[in-house]
Amino acid sequence: PHRTELYEDPPSGCWPIVYSPDYNITFMGLEKLHPFDAGKWGKVINFLKEEKLIADDLIVQAREATDEDLLVVHTRRYLNKLKWSFVVATITEIPPVAFLPNFVVQRKVLKPLRTQTGGTIMAGKLAVDRGWAINVGGGFHHCSSDKGGGFCAYADITLAIKFLFERVQGVSRATIIDLDAHQGNGHERDFMDDPRVYIMDAYNRYIYPGDGFAKRAIKRKVELEWGTEDTEYLQRVHTHVEGALNEFRPDIVVYNAGTDILDGDPLGGLAISPQGIVKRDEVVFRAARSRRIPILMVTSGGYQKRTARIIADSILNLHGLGLLGKERAACALGSSSVEQMVRDSAKDFSNL
Repeated sequence: PHRTELYEDPPSGCWPIVYSPDYNITFMGLEKLHPFDAGKWGKVINFLKEEKLIADDLIVQAREATDEDLLVVHTRRYLNKLKWSFVVATITEIPPVAFLPNFVVQRKVLKPLRTQTGGTIMAGKLAVDRGWAINVGGGFHHCSSDKGGGFCAYADITLAIKFLFERVQGVSRATIIDLDAHQGNGHERDFMDDPRVYIMDAYNRYIYPGDGFAKRAIKRKVELEWGTEDTEYLQRVHTHVEGALNEFRPDIVVYNAGTDILDGDPLGGLAISPQGIVKRDEVVFRAARSRRIPILMVTSGGYQKRTARIIADSILNLHGLGLLGKERAACALGSSSVEQMVRDSAKDFSNL
């Protein structure tokens, strides 16, 4: 396998939280044509900074996945298709993208998605090294090796797992826990006949993508009715996450933590409260951490303005409960972080 920059070790003081400002899709107001909050990832980071959980030099900077990285899973034919703007418009569900020159589409739409994909791959190795990692983006679970859709242009979950299998000693079994409101048909198609990957998927049975073929890959299928609420949802998630991890002992859990289960989501059709989402993430982290199984979380779907605050609250809750590591140290161990600490303490002093 080729050497990839995505697996270079960050300084040991970093939190295994992966992000880049390049995640956010903003240009000419086009992002407003999709129900997606295309700046959601940056907002999550800003909330975490406000709460003093993280600082810029404490998190891991995501790098863009290269073609060579993407070819670990994707076909050359599929990557070539993305050179047609109308194909990208169809995948991202933003019709006017079809009329833009492809170099603009590559830079403004696909580069953010490639950077989030690089972030998921990086977070896979970080999770194995540190016990947990969170990519503030990613979770493109409708994309498979040769087909995108549903806003998903790259198969980041498949890529992260394949990278671990091929390049990290001792990782040969993975469990995907997909709790986005939609069925994760991309990774299901990719791992259809792979006994090394166990998939649990809980989703609204009546909405996109309704991929009957892909459902054959699901080992634990939790099909939900319209308007499912907290009590039933959390009870089923708890039962099946515990059951999944008792049934198959993986070396890594990839947790697709979509927030489109939120009550009022225009696409998800479920009715989970913000507190219910925070509790759900806690259930999954507790199950993995108590068994000492490394967990990689990606944020996936979530189509409302209040989504970013909920994701941030969930991460703060996990930290408060001690379900994330104890590490708090400057990450960029150069003089800049020392200067920053001096500046911060001076600031704290002047606020007294």
